[in-house]
Amino acid sequence: MKKILAVWVAVCLFTSVNAQPKIGTLAPEIILQDKNGKAISLTSLRGKIVLVDFWASWCMPCRKSNNSILPLYDKYRKKGFEVYGISLDQDPADWQKAVKADRIEWLQFNEKGGWDTPTANAWKIELLPTSFLLDKNGIIISIDPNPTELSKYLEQALKTNK
Repeated sequence: MKKILAVWVAVCLFTSVNAQPKIGTLAPEIILQDKNGKAISLTSLRGKIVLVDFWASWCMPCRKSNNSILPLYDKYRKKGFEVYGISLDQDPADWQKAVKADRIEWLQFNEKGGWDTPTANAWKIELLPTSFLLDKNGIIISIDPNPTELSKYLEQALKTNK
């Protein structure tokens, strides 16, 4: 019995240490360079509602997600909503082609290394797409919100009308 309990405790500790950031916690810092080489930190976006979105050009659910985010971004970006998109594409050309095809205008980054980048590792990204909604203070308030949830939150938090 003691052996089983010890294994269970070890598994729980390992799982919690290696888990993705949790709702209610401060989002880990990210500082990446955009396609023009300008470094933009996640903390520089404090005061805005931010969707940190991990995706890749070859991921069809990711591309569908881009299309669902687009109208929300257009509606709320001038009112305090930003998307910090992080592509896990190995080839930056594939990333750029997808950004153009999907008409993405929000902040976009491609960190060399695909799945094994410092940012993907720090955020424990295992599936794509994966997104984290942050409040104006950088606290994670939702993980993988669907478009309806995202729209409701943005409407309430940014006090806008439909």
